[in-house]
Amino acid sequence: MKIDLQETIELPSGVSASFQGSLLSIKGPKGEVQREFFYPRIAIVVEQGKLVISSPHATKREKTILGSFTAHIKNMVSGVQEHYVYKLKICSGHFPMSVTVAGKEFVIKNFFGETVPRKMFIPQGVKVEVAGTDIIVSGPDKEHVSQMAASIEQLCRISNRDIRTFQDGCYIVQKAGKGVV
Repeated sequence: MKIDLQETIELPSGVSASFQGSLLSIKGPKGEVQREFFYPRIAIVVEQGKLVISSPHATKREKTILGSFTAHIKNMVSGVQEHYVYKLKICSGHFPMSVTVAGKEFVIKNFFGETVPRKMFIPQGVKVEVAGTDIIVSGPDKEHVSQMAASIEQLCRISNRDIRTFQDGCYIVQKAGKGVV
């Protein structure tokens, strides 16, 4: 059954949005986030102080995509108001590894005694800090921040060893506002 669907997202004070073509830009006090939103039967309109997402004669597929668009936009709005923060813990039991941020590169030296350092590029808009045995990843875009934290965890992935004995690496201990068990 086809029905008309419409979702309205109120923009808080200090947050502005613009939609040109298929690119939605949301600006706030903590930064700016941009994302492509394109689906032929879903329209996004920026009105004064709110975003309206609508789909006339929507099918089940358009309803699910409209819900996804709404969730992404809400994440963007909350990200420009307050940054998303992921925390990782550095565990080095066998070899003392050195974790640093050099410019736009994240570098791990002496991981399991390796002579070649493991490096990773930090995407724009993501801030990585190393404080003692903690790594703090923050930024306004939830997807970039969470992907950076997951990539750091995967950078220290161990193969061909018993993970019960060799627990060295960097592990996520807190996701954006939630603890990890």
